[in-house]
Amino acid sequence: CTNHTANVPCHPAPNITCKDHSGNENNFTGKEVGFYKPIACRNVNGYSYKVAVALSLFLGWLGADRFYLGYPALGLLKFCTVGFCGIGSLIDFILISMQIVGPSDGSSYIIDYYGARLTRLSITNETFRKTQTYP
Repeated sequence: CTNHTANVPCHPAPNITCKDHSGNENNFTGKEVGFYKPIACRNVNGYSYKVAVALSLFLGWLGADRFYLGYPALGLLKFCTVGFCGIGSLIDFILISMQIVGPSDGSSYIIDYYGARLTRLSITNETFRKTQTYP
């Protein structure tokens, strides 16, 4: 990551023809890089997604998942109420698995694969629906 962004190579599907901004057409075979997409780097501080889900599944009724993620008050409350009689443990397992609840410091989980993950969307002046212009 440089300047909080990383350039990820994007490979178009085979037999896709793209026209760039100057009007040149490129036919892709699926092996070459079509373009590089800049994405924002995620801030991680050592909290593993696998560990958080495992703690929530097996020791969630003791509040171990909330202690691990940095929420000691909720962890203690779950410990004293045996995971809110099991209902709170189930809800926390779902929230942690869907990555809605993350570390308390605002960082992201360390995920060692490029699978699905939740991305929060927000509407700003730069993220509104634009009308598509055709050349």
